[in-house]
Amino acid sequence: MRNSAETAAPRVPSGVWVLGFVSLLMDTSSEMIHSLLPLFLVGTLGVSVFAVGVIEGIAESTALISKVFSGVLSDYLGRRKGLAVLGYALGALTKPAFAMAQGIGVVVAARFVDRIGKGIRGAPRDALVADITPAAIRGAAFGLRQSLDTVGAFIGPLVATALMLLWANDFRAVFWVAVIPGLLAVCLLMVGVREPARDTDARPVNPIHRDALARLGRRYWWVVGVGAVFTLARFSEAFLVLRASDLGVPVAWVPLVMVGMNGVYALSAYPFGKWSDTVSHRGLLALGLLVLIAADVVLGLAADGWMLALGVALWGVHMGITQGLLAAMVADTAPAELRGSAYGFFNLLSGLALLVSSAVAGALWQTLGPAFTFYVGAGFAALAMLALAAYGPGR
Repeated sequence: MRNSAETAAPRVPSGVWVLGFVSLLMDTSSEMIHSLLPLFLVGTLGVSVFAVGVIEGIAESTALISKVFSGVLSDYLGRRKGLAVLGYALGALTKPAFAMAQGIGVVVAARFVDRIGKGIRGAPRDALVADITPAAIRGAAFGLRQSLDTVGAFIGPLVATALMLLWANDFRAVFWVAVIPGLLAVCLLMVGVREPARDTDARPVNPIHRDALARLGRRYWWVVGVGAVFTLARFSEAFLVLRASDLGVPVAWVPLVMVGMNGVYALSAYPFGKWSDTVSHRGLLALGLLVLIAADVVLGLAADGWMLALGVALWGVHMGITQGLLAAMVADTAPAELRGSAYGFFNLLSGLALLVSSAVAGALWQTLGPAFTFYVGAGFAALAMLALAAYGPGR
């Protein structure tokens, strides 16, 4: 017979664990490439740092913007898994292009299609997590999925570093190995996740109809605005890799920057996600901004490996505090039948913000130097924290 504590605290569903391990495998594949890609573009293909910022901004914002379409479609169809499989498959199939690329055009095209795949899978996957998870433990569920996702982002650069040392900085050989975990992720999703049954008699929902959009409500759109502001204050993580190179870290060891950041992120995402189920959301958001300010200041001042490591670790803590929390807040403020669209619109605004912030960061880096780039990020995060203190949600 179950005791009252077990009854009051439901377990995270097995489907969330499977989705987490799917994310782990795909992130292992992607980060093996992305942790080296800025150096590959600048050192091997001769691309400028400003161009890297623009490419990263376009790529990541493409992923976030395309989520709005897949989210709306998943609400209209009433199904999530098929779109998630399509998105992961696109990501897996683009990996060989990086290994075969002889010019920037192929890299940009592959990065673009890869991020479209990420966009297609993102909103339906997040809505699926919300669909199968009891409301009382949503923060914990999103934190767990994000934590497993980030373990992959930890493993990928670590494997990339080992292979770069083993194969004398052979970028293309590392990129070929990255194909394997990507394909495994698609297979696991196809066989390991069962979508909740839907009412077959229910009429399809038109998520972009005026009446449906009105149901999202003021609280939801406030969360959308917060997500966009956080993205403006935090530009692409490619600049962490470039900062390490700027400080003289050998090329083969640069991926360890992403290993460190994602290791801290993975360790902190679940505890903070679980904590968010019981404490003030505004307080946690403010804490996340405070940690981001500290990370930017330390990275701006960094003159050696120890300060670089501290700044990267703080960046990971910020991600652990905020990313699962914002995902849970979207689920809490949107109707169940509109969750796919809700995640899509949330990521649309975040995508536009990322495009702007990454391009601006690249321009600042080129004209005023690396340190000033991080100081500007700290200043914007400070302004965002003041706005949050003046007006924000409680739970």
